[in-house]
Amino acid sequence: MNIVDAIPQKAEVSILNLAASVSFLRPTAAKFLEKVAYHYMIERNTKNFPVGVQRDKLDMLKAMISSTERGLSQGLIGKNAQHKLVEVLLGKIMLKPDDISQQYVKKHGMNPPGFIVIAPTGRCNLKCKGCYAGSDPSRRTTMPYEIIDRIMEEKKNLWRSHFTVITGGEPFLYKDDGENILDLFERHSDQYFLVYTNGTLITPKVAKRLGELGNVTPAISVEGFEKETDDRRGKGVFKLILKAFENLRNAGVPFGISTTGFKHNAERILDDEFIDFFFEQQGALYQWLFQYMPIGRSYTLEMMVTPEQRLSMYERTWKLVRERKLFVADFWNSGVVSNGCISAGGGYGGGYFYIDWNGAVAPCAFNPFSVHNIKDVYASGGDLNTVVFSSLFKDVRNWQRKYFYDKPNCERGNLLVPCPIRDHHREMRAIIDKVHALPIDENGAKALEDHAYGEGLAEYGDKVGHISCPIWEEKYLLPERKRMAG
Repeated sequence: MNIVDAIPQKAEVSILNLAASVSFLRPTAAKFLEKVAYHYMIERNTKNFPVGVQRDKLDMLKAMISSTERGLSQGLIGKNAQHKLVEVLLGKIMLKPDDISQQYVKKHGMNPPGFIVIAPTGRCNLKCKGCYAGSDPSRRTTMPYEIIDRIMEEKKNLWRSHFTVITGGEPFLYKDDGENILDLFERHSDQYFLVYTNGTLITPKVAKRLGELGNVTPAISVEGFEKETDDRRGKGVFKLILKAFENLRNAGVPFGISTTGFKHNAERILDDEFIDFFFEQQGALYQWLFQYMPIGRSYTLEMMVTPEQRLSMYERTWKLVRERKLFVADFWNSGVVSNGCISAGGGYGGGYFYIDWNGAVAPCAFNPFSVHNIKDVYASGGDLNTVVFSSLFKDVRNWQRKYFYDKPNCERGNLLVPCPIRDHHREMRAIIDKVHALPIDENGAKALEDHAYGEGLAEYGDKVGHISCPIWEEKYLLPERKRMAG
């Protein structure tokens, strides 16, 4: 038996907690985690995915481990955050025993969702150009706290899910029935929360409480440096963000940055000056990169990164991951790491879905079409599994299976173009029409009726697929064909 398999999961968590606390043990703990990852991803590879796919996952996980080690060594991760990282993020999420989901698989024929993305409020103190949610100070819609609380309990009890993504609107504006977002984090201390925020409301007091809780990491939105960020988000916002970084560092709260790639800033948000400033000088431990999706406020295809820029961003992202071991993940260009799109919940990889402040449930925030509202589901006696097995989600998962999962390794669909709504718009639109999914807001309704928009997105997906296909063939499929040929 391999030594990795011989160590009980509880013992792994205890060892790693000790190692994180003792500086000279951290490199050993990092090597141990890399060994565990190599064993499961490369040696075992129980799903028999292409080796190139598995190696990308391993490289990304190594970058995550390296970023965590750096955060601990530089004091960017306080004691409470360290404890929650090991206990919840590692112990309950990354190292959870396989048998946790076996009963669900046996009953439903698929893995349960791994997490949920929730937007608890549509309110925001900013009015950013191209906001996918169309949020602004005038929007007052808020999800009842009791609904969010029930979602948190159900996802844990039904799926053993301990990871939640909070987005918006601006999450730190959320308040209902005397409870705010910090109260939610405290009540569900066995959840690990990733919070997308503009950062302007992270005062020393808020940062201090986040540090005490330990189970939250904010991803703060930037578009570049002061000029680019203030141009999209408003004058003076960049300075407030830098102050938020300082407050979080002082409180020992691990944080990262969230960047939106547009045609005008695609090179800037991955260049050395940008990366050095935010990672080395400001203490960011990760970067989530969203390529602008033309949905939401004043949507336009003209703001999208070009297919050529997207390919360049792919190459640059993986260079940062492999050569500098920085945890930089692009929700499209890093699709290989998640076996493609994981929206619509369930499937082989766990997956997720999105719930907005009105209760509308959609595959993801960038695919804003729905057949269910969680409030109506609960009122009629249903639960989160009712949503998982909706006609919309089933059809999206079936598309994913036909595209990638159910094919032999040498024929699997190109995961450099993983997104149904952006990269395979015709197929996603056919699903929307078939199940009579409705747009969750007026911007989605306009997009659905805009013929030029639909054709433009379909053509965009064709172009990106065409220029990325040679990479997919050479790096991921050709080695599998050679291996099969003996």
